[in-house]
Amino acid sequence: MKIALSMVLALFLVGCGETSKQDVQKSEPKQVVVEEVKAETPKIEEVKEVVKEVVVEVEKVVKEVVTQELAKIIDAKAIFTACAGCHGKSGEKIALGKSKIIQAWSVEKLTNALNGYKDGTYGGAMKGLMKGQVSKLNADEIKAVSEYISKL
Repeated sequence: MKIALSMVLALFLVGCGETSKQDVQKSEPKQVVVEEVKAETPKIEEVKEVVKEVVVEVEKVVKEVVTQELAKIIDAKAIFTACAGCHGKSGEKIALGKSKIIQAWSVEKLTNALNGYKDGTYGGAMKGLMKGQVSKLNADEIKAVSEYISKL
């Protein structure tokens, strides 16, 4: 008798469990689904932040491309001819016996040195002479000639 009663009770509970799940699914209000979708949807602030990051990256790429294109337009080799008189055709000489050999310097090191000569914050014995040479160059020309020299 106990076994039969246990089986009837088990079947009743299983049946009730399925019915209650179905009833809950059928009666689930649409508002709950809408709120779940809203919770998964990114907030406008999050979207704005991602867009800002993308814009910053695009600006960097555009600036790089524009700089490279300007460097192609500027005749860096012609600018370097004024340098070659003292530094050698490949930047291999110690200019006037007082400077450093500039061959194989990085673009950054060359740009910093040339800008430093231009604003008077860089240089030793040849500082005055170099300031006169560099003062006529604009930022794009300095960048272009730095890139040219770094590849000698």
